[in-house]
Amino acid sequence: MEEEEAEVYDGVRAQFPLTFGKQSKSQTPLEKIHNTTIRKAPPTSAANAEAQSTSFPSLSSSSKAGLDSLRPSPKSSSNPTLSPGPPPAQSTGSNSFVAHVSIGPPRPQARDVDEEEDGEVMVGPPRPPPGLADDDDDDEDGVMIGPLRPPAPADSDEEDLLYRIPTSNEIVLGGHSKVVSALAVDHTGSRVLSGSYDYSVRMYDFQGMNSRLQSFRQLEPFEGHQVRNLSWSPSADRFLCVSGSAQAKIYDRDGLTLGEFVKGDMYIRDLKNTKGHISGLTCGEWHPQAKETILTSSEDGSLRIWDVNDFKSQKQVIKPKLARPGRVPVTTCAWDREGKRIAGGIGDGSIQIWSLKPGWGSRPDVFVEKGHSEDITCLKFSSDGQILLSRSFDCSLKVWDLRQMKEALKVFENLPNNYAQTNIAFSPDEQLFLTGTSFERESKTGGVLCFYNRAKLELVSRVGISPTFSVVRCAWHPKLNQIFATAGDKSQGGTHVLYDPTLSERGALVCVASAPRKKSLDDFEVQPVIHNPHALPLFRDQPSRKRQREKTLKDPLKSHKPELPMTGPGFGGRVGVSKGSLLTQYLLKQGGMIKETWMEEDPREAILKYADAAEKDPKYIAPAYAQTQPDPVFAKSDSEDEEK
Repeated sequence: MEEEEAEVYDGVRAQFPLTFGKQSKSQTPLEKIHNTTIRKAPPTSAANAEAQSTSFPSLSSSSKAGLDSLRPSPKSSSNPTLSPGPPPAQSTGSNSFVAHVSIGPPRPQARDVDEEEDGEVMVGPPRPPPGLADDDDDDEDGVMIGPLRPPAPADSDEEDLLYRIPTSNEIVLGGHSKVVSALAVDHTGSRVLSGSYDYSVRMYDFQGMNSRLQSFRQLEPFEGHQVRNLSWSPSADRFLCVSGSAQAKIYDRDGLTLGEFVKGDMYIRDLKNTKGHISGLTCGEWHPQAKETILTSSEDGSLRIWDVNDFKSQKQVIKPKLARPGRVPVTTCAWDREGKRIAGGIGDGSIQIWSLKPGWGSRPDVFVEKGHSEDITCLKFSSDGQILLSRSFDCSLKVWDLRQMKEALKVFENLPNNYAQTNIAFSPDEQLFLTGTSFERESKTGGVLCFYNRAKLELVSRVGISPTFSVVRCAWHPKLNQIFATAGDKSQGGTHVLYDPTLSERGALVCVASAPRKKSLDDFEVQPVIHNPHALPLFRDQPSRKRQREKTLKDPLKSHKPELPMTGPGFGGRVGVSKGSLLTQYLLKQGGMIKETWMEEDPREAILKYADAAEKDPKYIAPAYAQTQPDPVFAKSDSEDEEK
């Protein structure tokens, strides 16, 4: 009987799923989550409406040309009786002949035989399957109705994907109280560092962060100094922090300080004899391949190469070439991809490049005297070592050919720049490069990311980041396929992360989908009060001394309270203001030595007035000398000697 009941139970249990009767948590679909982070189109003016309606901010120029050709011709759209429709995916060739000519939407796809037997007659030969239509059919005498198929190359789909910019969704990593001036994303794309003018560095972890987008650690490298640059090591186990002070710091991956480089002696004139920088740092980067070498530049007019294992002194000091002797700050520095060349932007607008070869010195191999008219904020090498990009305060971005540095290949102007940390970044395939612009009150564009085509040297797209903030730093991570842009002003700052759910991977997709854990009753903890009467005096609760302090303040001796001036007649050994605040003045007034008119009298006459009285009744000086000098001895006149 028990076996039969068990079989019956198993049969009935098999009809229900295993999760029957269990309460499962409702999960929000990813589509709804990403819909909340879709970028909203900024309000546009009437003048720019037409220009923006025909622009493709997420496609290249070649893709734009292909999509423009897919639109219906103006002649067909001008006919009010015709309804424009989507263009055909394949060229119909000779198969476009039908019993009645129809201009407008394409013919629907071929139907099944069962549907054709219902009474609907299909006129003309059936449409060939996709891919079998021969291109030679277009050259026949038949008339083709509708727009022509665009001349698409074989790799058109691949080209569209390469030029596709992931800007459909956006999240903001906030927390800073001023503009974010430094940005670093590790090579794996899991951790993000952001430094700001509020003197702090925030660390974000995409894997451990939820949709609240809060940083897991905050650092303050140097009190009162702005953070100017951050750079990860090649192994991503340490990072370099460059601030406005003269000493750079090294931190590990979790934000613990490993050391800081020494500061040089500011009283030594020759910079090569100092052990470190003597003025504030401007930029710094880790070597792209050697994990023990870093490069820094400073306002003292030098570049220095350091060994991470030796914080006491640098390995090499580089003094740039100057037109006149003096100290001109080095505003930025950069490595090439292999770490064999160093580029420096000098405060006089010159660009200098050094090749790291045996016996190299401070003399630059490439010297562009007037690269920019103002300070250079960023230099960027291409991975193939053929192109150098430069960004400056003169609101321009220049493209240089490293094989011919006499003149720039292209100059992009009207790019406002108000921050010394505004940089340039390449796309993962380096077919595009991008930079940010600063907000200006005169123009209403705000902070914008500008994308340029490297091959054609033309503007591809402009993506608005903020209408009131300036865009300073930008980066396009190759593994995540996400764009990072820092922005802010004097009161607020954050890092904008642009991504596309269909193109991007991990990164922002992970933390957006991770909802914050809801608080439950189990999370409530009562803070216990521990009473320990035998604790050490250091940890003992101090009794309240409020009454003792009040009593001390009332005691004039203990509180060292100064004496107040007398307002009336004197008492207790003190003289009132009316009689004179000092005892000497009081005595002289009582003795008649001081009169009210003594300021108006001649001093000589006032003294001689008492000469007769002093001889008859000596009172002060004569009695003092009565025994030692009864007869006064006066000095003889030297008038006779002077006359001779």
